[in-house]
Amino acid sequence: MSKPIVAIVGRPNVGKSTLFNKLIGKRLSIVNDTPGVTRDRIYGECEWLNHHFLLVDTGGIEPYSDDVILSQMRTQAQIAIDTADVIILVTDLRCGVVATDQEVASMLLRSGKPIVLCVNKCDTIGAPEPEFYEFYNLGVGDPIAVSSTHGHGTGDLLDEVIKYFPEEDNEEEDEEVISVAIIGKPNVGKSSLVNRISGTNRAIVSDIAGTTRDTTDTFIENSYGKFNFIDTAGLRRKSRVNDQIEKYSIIRARMAVERANVCVIMIDATEGFTEQDSKVAGIAIEQGKACVIAVNKWDAVEKDGNTMKEFKNKLAVDFSFMSYAPVVFISAQTGQRIDRLYETIVFVHSQNSMRISTGKLNEVLADATARVQPPTDKGKRLKIYYMTQASTRPPTFVFFVNNAQLFHFSYQRYLENQIREIFGLDGTPIRFIIRERGEGSK
Repeated sequence: MSKPIVAIVGRPNVGKSTLFNKLIGKRLSIVNDTPGVTRDRIYGECEWLNHHFLLVDTGGIEPYSDDVILSQMRTQAQIAIDTADVIILVTDLRCGVVATDQEVASMLLRSGKPIVLCVNKCDTIGAPEPEFYEFYNLGVGDPIAVSSTHGHGTGDLLDEVIKYFPEEDNEEEDEEVISVAIIGKPNVGKSSLVNRISGTNRAIVSDIAGTTRDTTDTFIENSYGKFNFIDTAGLRRKSRVNDQIEKYSIIRARMAVERANVCVIMIDATEGFTEQDSKVAGIAIEQGKACVIAVNKWDAVEKDGNTMKEFKNKLAVDFSFMSYAPVVFISAQTGQRIDRLYETIVFVHSQNSMRISTGKLNEVLADATARVQPPTDKGKRLKIYYMTQASTRPPTFVFFVNNAQLFHFSYQRYLENQIREIFGLDGTPIRFIIRERGEGSK
């Protein structure tokens, strides 16, 4: 189940970024008294009373400004509102209720989303000042007095926020069903692939930005197995749509990846690899998901005898950070190699779920350390006593050593390559945990 999303919105300079930093426990948003410092949406992980959620900081909303930057900030805030499960409306006690607060409150009420009203800068302890009560006039519920600088009232604020979270589904998931997140930058054909797989117009397909707003699930059962495909089209990219709009796909991808077993990273064959593709792939790596790179629109590429080989070689360089991921060339439009995509999804899922016995692992470890001696530093050599697999999805291995500082990244990469050479583990990241004998994790 994906984490709930909580958006912090309000007019400029009411302390949204200060509150955001206080709630996530680190300085991620820039804080400045100049309105407009936070322009793009910023996301952070937050936890309260065992509820884990994504917190979104947005730029200040100026409903009627013609300034280009402010209008883009307003667009960003609207996107955050559309995405959020709960909205925190931040206001400023020192300024009282101003016209912009009224306009923002009306905007939020039209969204139909749950709203928690935060009256910020209540820095004195005790009964709130008389000005506090005028915020009832906004008509969005009871105000909560908060000092984002000192942290006063943040607990009461979060108590109110988590009341609106959807109840967790405790039903056991079918272990045979493979959840597949189709991720990628806008307009690479994600919805077209879902429609091809399902045989119906399950998702609207268009080049117009904003066509697909919500993630859609499509259950498929065929000779390859049971699959739940999660379409994360988000906003489609129109020509010359600004970069801020395109960033919307990142949060959609993150939500889908959390629910998925396998991620299909779609690339547009007519455009090739882009920086946005690397960002989307990074989300899948960060969460340890099995991955398949699907190069879509292959039917639209002019080919000769070496076209596919050259494209693969180019992707090997562009995706060097996930060289383990297999590549499938498909066409969602014609159905070309869709069967091959199914086969690859099943394969990488099995690799991501693979468990290897401790005995076999240590045989590989002994052979690898005999071939290439562990590194030394100032006459002291790294000793690896043994290794074991701690978990799957992704395969995670624990090494017990004499000195964690000596276990250099280059030697870890060498051992990873040896493990992959023997056991495969194609399509899945591998994680290492290094422990010194008799001590905790390093």
